[in-house]
Amino acid sequence: MSNEPHVIVIGAGVGGLSTAIDLAAGGARVTLFESASVPGGRMREIVVDGQGIDSGPTVFTMRWVFDELFAAAGHDLGEEVDLVKADVLARHSWIDGSRLDLYADVERTVDAIGEFAGAAEASAYRRFAAESKRIFETLDHSFMRAEKPSPLGLTLSIGLLRVSRLWATKPFTTMWKELGRMFADPRLRQLFARYATYCGSSPFQSPATLMLIAHAERAGVWYVEGGMQRFAEALARVAEASGAELRYNASVEQFLVRDRRVCGVVLDGGEEVNADAVVFNGDVAALTDGLLGEAAEKSVRKRNRESRSLSAITWSLKGRVEGFPLEHHTVFFGDNYIDEFGRIFDRSSVCERPTIYICAQDRGGGRQPDFASERLFLLVNAPPRTLTDDEVAAIEENAFQHLEMHGVRIEADGEMATTSPGYFAGRFPGSGGAIYGWPTHGFSGSFKRSGSRSRLKGLYLAGGSVHPGPGVPMTALSGRIAAKSVRADLGLA
Repeated sequence: MSNEPHVIVIGAGVGGLSTAIDLAAGGARVTLFESASVPGGRMREIVVDGQGIDSGPTVFTMRWVFDELFAAAGHDLGEEVDLVKADVLARHSWIDGSRLDLYADVERTVDAIGEFAGAAEASAYRRFAAESKRIFETLDHSFMRAEKPSPLGLTLSIGLLRVSRLWATKPFTTMWKELGRMFADPRLRQLFARYATYCGSSPFQSPATLMLIAHAERAGVWYVEGGMQRFAEALARVAEASGAELRYNASVEQFLVRDRRVCGVVLDGGEEVNADAVVFNGDVAALTDGLLGEAAEKSVRKRNRESRSLSAITWSLKGRVEGFPLEHHTVFFGDNYIDEFGRIFDRSSVCERPTIYICAQDRGGGRQPDFASERLFLLVNAPPRTLTDDEVAAIEENAFQHLEMHGVRIEADGEMATTSPGYFAGRFPGSGGAIYGWPTHGFSGSFKRSGSRSRLKGLYLAGGSVHPGPGVPMTALSGRIAAKSVRADLGLA
């Protein structure tokens, strides 16, 4: 028998795999259980006509988070996965025919905005870039990498003599209002407000602090050669090379609890597996809803009276695009942003002309697709509830009509693979269809997420519904924070 402490990780999403890598590399015996047949969680690939299409997260940012993760396990990220840095961060289109590309280089974007909206707006963007950078740098270690920050703890970590820096992160004004102070052009306000959706939130209710996402993106967007699923596979390889055992098609039914401490899990076939600690990389509402046993229901604070984050309707297809020069990432805006988010969060519906995101997986980085057929992933934000087939069909018709207003004509080769909120609700128990946990609304929204330690001894948490929140790099950080907590409690170095 090994004397190494045994840690079970539930869920092979980015957070769970990051936890497994850190723990296994740090000397723990790790077993990871994943209900699906492949790693990745929401980082999924759908096969259409024999080709895999990225149909989950498509934006790879904050590369340094993964450089650090891989290096800590004795691996090099660049040797495990092929990454190409994007020149154009994203292309943006409006119904009036105007278009704007954002670049990693600030001055190139300044020039582009100058041509798009004039010198005053170009200067406003330079100020926006500087402010978003300051916010990011202020919160990187003091908030994002902390185990469970609080307003007081955050203030103390920054320093009472530097509290003005905390005030400058703009926690008490909404993103939409702050952007209104910066930009006179409503198109630019609409463009930069979209960053709130990266964590499933409304720009009309989110703090302006979320402007930091703009800096994270500007610091580098990368394409993963072969698709994002290759990155999930690389994480799994490094976890296994570090000594972790990954068991797929293995669903955890409940926790084993003795003396008010989690000491293992019970699988769906009845197998009991003992452990010194368990890390749950899933939606924490699954715990409070009793989906993993009665003992875990009070392991985290229940948030049943709060609205969940955005969900999505997506379409994955192979086909031909005419009438518009897509980039790898292209965003098509509607003409009533206020109504778009009001419908989702207040009326649980989707407006007639919603914002549409398209990932043209075969484009960007100097690559040209086979114009006879290319891989496309389309996404529209949706409320976190199960939609009827008729509702999904109506939203699809409206979305493709909206694209035609931008000059985009898509001819699919065959059937499209459609995913609606009901799929996410079934695939990720407790989520109710939400794909980002809870929205970051109001000053306190970021502080309401659970930390890595639950109230139940031996049970730890990772993933997009816990601190520091959703998104590929953030869930990786959550996994590393959970691993650090486990190591500290088990006496590992």
